[in-house]
Amino acid sequence: MAIRVYDLAHARSGDKGNTLNVAVIAYDDESWRILRKELTEERVMQAYMHLGAKSVVRYEVDSLKALNFVIHDVLAGGVTRSLRIDPHGKSLSALVLGIVLPAAI
Repeated sequence: MAIRVYDLAHARSGDKGNTLNVAVIAYDDESWRILRKELTEERVMQAYMHLGAKSVVRYEVDSLKALNFVIHDVLAGGVTRSLRIDPHGKSLSALVLGIVLPAAI
């Protein structure tokens, strides 16, 4: 059985130039355990690669049960250059919430 990140956490995203920042915050301890193990930089990179992402760096924030992903070169040049509808990337957290993870027991 697989599970989506959406079932385990909520997320918030924002921008710094051409870099997207996505925080994924677990709902509970068990969700945190699964996210720490299964929500890897590689899985996140796969979700954003079609938007031009060049690299992903993951940071753990244990005290908040959160993962912070910094995704480089994904905002089409940033808010002052991008012609996308959402140049700040505020809606892009939905991509990480849709990632399907293997069930971790």
